[in-house]
Amino acid sequence: MVISSSHIYSKGNHLDVVKTNATNKINQKKFSQNGQIQIYKSSYRGSYTSIIRDSLRNASLGRKVLLIQFMKGGVKQGVDHAVKLCGNLIWVRSSHSFDQYNSEEIENNKNLKKSIHESTIELWNFCKRELQSGENNQIILDEIFLAIEMKIIDKDDLISTLENRFISGDVILTGTDIPKDLLLMANQITELRS
Repeated sequence: MVISSSHIYSKGNHLDVVKTNATNKINQKKFSQNGQIQIYKSSYRGSYTSIIRDSLRNASLGRKVLLIQFMKGGVKQGVDHAVKLCGNLIWVRSSHSFDQYNSEEIENNKNLKKSIHESTIELWNFCKRELQSGENNQIILDEIFLAIEMKIIDKDDLISTLENRFISGDVILTGTDIPKDLLLMANQITELRS
């Protein structure tokens, strides 16, 4: 019920009352709203400490944050051994990554190269599920563009996944060489300089 002021809208001394009928209510649909796609670009690797700092701050403020580092490895980490910080930040690194070995060792050992690729693909498949789950307030895909450049992750798969994501917060992507298709999708592009 809505009541308006009687001295402004009414000719008499009575209150104007507008009655609403519950049967005439308009059916309302819930629309899912996705957060922004933010891209952080840098000319060199390892320049994204501010993003990691911000993810820690967001987690400590109660937001659920997922930080995925595609090209950095962790000791016995991987999807099954994610690190949880501040109660709300899940930090996942590949169980086998390029950063753990020198490039000659990887090129000369086909089993090692295969293991690194499989581990990165496992991480990407985990990310795809998380982008669809709607359970996170922020997802950070650190150095995903390097995984695309190395042909481990397909660029079109990333684009399709981002277009069909379900997350109310932001998706942050970092890297050095960013495909134009992804730059066009971004709501915000930040270039980090040394």
